[in-house]
Amino acid sequence: MSLFNEGNTTEQFIIDLLCKQTSIHRSPVARDAGATWNVGGGSPTSQLRWEFVKANALGRQEGDVLVEPMVKTALIALNPEIAADPDKADEVLYHLRLILQEGRTNLVKANDLLMEWLRGEKSMPFGVNHEHVPVKLIDFERPERNRFIVTQQYTYVPAPRVENRMDLVLLINGFPVIVGEVKTPVRPSVTWVDAVKDFLEDYWKTVPMLFVPSVCCFASEGKNFRYATLGSDYLQWAPWRETEDRDPNPFEEVRKAVEGMLNPETVLDLLISFSVFPVNRKGRKEKVIARYPQYEAARQIVQRVVEGRVRRGLIWHFQGSGKSLLMVFAAMLLKARPELKNPTVIIVVDRKDLNTQIGATFDAIDVPNTVKAKSREALETLLTQGSRQIIITTIHKFAEIQPNTNTSDNIIVLVDEAHRTQEGNLGRKMRAALPNAFLFGLTGTPISRRDRNTFAWFGADEDPNGYLNRYTYQQAVFDEAILPVHFVPRPVELDIDQAAIDEGFEEIAAENELDEGEKAELSKRGGRLSHLLTAPNRLTAVADHLTHHFLEHIEPSAFKGMVVMYDRSACAMMYYLLAQRLGADAVEVVMITQDGDLTEWSEDPAFIKNKITVQADDYQRWQKLDKDAAALEKLLNRYRDASDPLKLLIVTNKLLTGFDAPICKAMYLNKPLRDHTLLQAICRTNRLYPNKYNGLIVDYLGVFDEPQKALNFDLKQIKGAIANIQELFDDFLPALEKALAYFPGVDRTIVGYAGLMAAQECLKTNELRDEFGADFRVVSRLWEILSPDPMLDDHRQDYIWLSQLYQSIQPVSGIGRLIWQSLGAKTLELIYNNVTVEDIRDDLETLILDADIVKTFTAEERKRKGQELLASIERRVRKHLGSPRFEALGARLERLKNQYELDVEASIQWLKELLEVAREVVQTEQETQVELIQDGKTALTSLFEEYKVADTPEIIGRIVDDIDKVVRLTRFDNWQDTNKGDREIRKVLRDTLRRYRLHKENDLFDKAYAYIRQYY
Repeated sequence: MSLFNEGNTTEQFIIDLLCKQTSIHRSPVARDAGATWNVGGGSPTSQLRWEFVKANALGRQEGDVLVEPMVKTALIALNPEIAADPDKADEVLYHLRLILQEGRTNLVKANDLLMEWLRGEKSMPFGVNHEHVPVKLIDFERPERNRFIVTQQYTYVPAPRVENRMDLVLLINGFPVIVGEVKTPVRPSVTWVDAVKDFLEDYWKTVPMLFVPSVCCFASEGKNFRYATLGSDYLQWAPWRETEDRDPNPFEEVRKAVEGMLNPETVLDLLISFSVFPVNRKGRKEKVIARYPQYEAARQIVQRVVEGRVRRGLIWHFQGSGKSLLMVFAAMLLKARPELKNPTVIIVVDRKDLNTQIGATFDAIDVPNTVKAKSREALETLLTQGSRQIIITTIHKFAEIQPNTNTSDNIIVLVDEAHRTQEGNLGRKMRAALPNAFLFGLTGTPISRRDRNTFAWFGADEDPNGYLNRYTYQQAVFDEAILPVHFVPRPVELDIDQAAIDEGFEEIAAENELDEGEKAELSKRGGRLSHLLTAPNRLTAVADHLTHHFLEHIEPSAFKGMVVMYDRSACAMMYYLLAQRLGADAVEVVMITQDGDLTEWSEDPAFIKNKITVQADDYQRWQKLDKDAAALEKLLNRYRDASDPLKLLIVTNKLLTGFDAPICKAMYLNKPLRDHTLLQAICRTNRLYPNKYNGLIVDYLGVFDEPQKALNFDLKQIKGAIANIQELFDDFLPALEKALAYFPGVDRTIVGYAGLMAAQECLKTNELRDEFGADFRVVSRLWEILSPDPMLDDHRQDYIWLSQLYQSIQPVSGIGRLIWQSLGAKTLELIYNNVTVEDIRDDLETLILDADIVKTFTAEERKRKGQELLASIERRVRKHLGSPRFEALGARLERLKNQYELDVEASIQWLKELLEVAREVVQTEQETQVELIQDGKTALTSLFEEYKVADTPEIIGRIVDDIDKVVRLTRFDNWQDTNKGDREIRKVLRDTLRRYRLHKENDLFDKAYAYIRQYY
């Protein structure tokens, strides 16, 4: 028996933190009008704490989601109308039970409905003459009146033979608002990711009703802490830290997260003010909860307005960290504070089109009382009438607004991209029109120059560093909120006159400050650089290199890219060059169009020299994308769709800011950008996406030859924001050598079972296997980023050998999800193209012996037979991962492997148990084989239904029929056990998905292939 487990380590540690009586520096709840917030420390301090109650002492039926006696007690205590007639509490409980039932079919919708009740937004006819009065389930004004309970092993049995037990549950007045899953801190490979897996693959599917009251869930193994809302995938589970903690101590992470996030006040805050339900681009409602930088900054904005002394502030959060949501939370908080008396909140964006990411975020969430001022007249009317709405407008609308249009001091202005919106006269006109307004600027790239200074515009003297809240690049990467970005230097053959580049830098640098006429004049003066960049030989060479790089490095992993050209004419020329190489459906141009372009380009020597003629229908399409916001959004959604053939967007100015497409990994840079414009542009590649480890910039102009010149910031501010890809090559060889060092003296040229066993003998314990797995993941990530660079060629065979070994020792029980992951697309392709022999024996039936024969074996024979059986059983069970019956067998096998590590492998009893598992594996395969193929089409149909979206054509039946047909024609008995069968089935599946443009959906491919292995 283990001395340490999750119950007596991680669970108990968190319970102790929650229940301790020492005060926690925290601020009052969002709607406590009588108190002042103090984010980041100081008084007031919180005295609220959680009370531990054993699960069996809660007075709850295990078939109930809620602790109904507590709910009823709270209803009576918090509602005078119900206290006068306690039977009314049963009427409320009836409505709550109906919502809980809704969770069976639509968990997020049910959660949204119940949050309205918990926030006190619902009413019942309990007043005089049946007048509707609000029903209070939780007291936010006087939180000490609520009961805060933490319990463990919270069992829920919604139906016979359906039972789940939650490790930790936090209840407020009987509602399970937080559910935590914890793991043991003892085994290195078992992490918070395994706890998340339980939510994703078990709890949210099997017992969704339990999570209808959920504010969020958390996962921990005692070393790390992550939280998320319902339906969040692995990438969306976030840490909870403090923005002022620039160098967090990993040993303090769980303690700080529990004290900072799971204290009663913050949980109430997250429930009432920091949870929203936007509709995503596929038309599905989802739940989103604030990350800690958004939570801190929004509260600090509101605190400053409530205090009223300082009337401005700068929020400096790095690109991609969620400023759009921050503005939503801040605006909603400002409107909710009663002492602010329903202020006017103005959201100012820097684009001429209101359908920006900010506007789209407000629309998706359907923020109440929000209006878009789409014209100067509309904005002027709203301001002169003193509208108390949330107004979204552009900085350009202030161009003709008169000074002192609204002199109210109850206006709060939140300025997006604050480093740009205040340039020139527009910023001054906005300030003159609203002379007494609060002004808060949000930016990822503040400017600090004599003529352009974001800190002077928004920074307050009371803020020592010039900003109210800051979230740095290093923090965002450390939190895994964004990805690091690397650049590939320009190829030698594409070298260019550096003097012309420098001239172009100087001319382009001021572009964003010029009007259209000045830009046209600048374009003429920039002719020298334009001629160099559009010279036929160079433009063709760029197109050739770009195509090769994209097809070799980006497309195999199902990512997409952006091509940034010098000007609009260069965009048009590159479109035709890339369309010739990749196909017209793979590329598109998004740019500003101007009357006369076609005529001008038809006479332009650059087009003539490059033998390019812009077709009228192409140009009309580009015009529509420029003028029609709906058409552009439709195109961008195609680009975001992994299954759509559109792979590259060609741009020059548009989409370099405010455009969010996580599938974009590469940017091909053929325009001299600098400073904040350059930093914002390259951050288009830093968004999170499955199996994406970095953003990549291919630098065709030498922009990053001198990074400190291209990015003229304080280096401490942006340290690490862009790095040479060579640094990853420098990391690769030491990482590879470290992984190989686990196998001293092993001959890597010996293939098959003998070679595999020799290698596995070097990894006898779980700890060693986990350490190797973690080190190999470093190698594998670097390989996926760098491959197929020729610099890797000398190490190819070593990497293949390590990859196959890594696959062979993955735990069959499915634990260790963070370390033991599926290999990347490039690695899998490498393995499938190079495996020529089976790595272990798979004749499990012939390895099963009678127990009496085992007694005659010597200790050495028992050891050898045990190793053979272990390897063979693992291979069989691994084929059926996802099947509950085989996962149970995998868990038994894992226990026997642990005994093997304790040097009891020579035991006769141990070998007998191993033989019993082997027999059950064979028997289970035989029992299921009869029904597998018949169930195959049903399983595949369910899978494709899961991936269908609202506008998916009704072709699922055809897809499944096609897959079923080709697989039946290709398969043969035991095809799963041969490399030939594996490769052929993968090929026909990929070809079939390609016909329906689904071949880039890696997750879909993997799941479909797993079903085929299981059912065919």
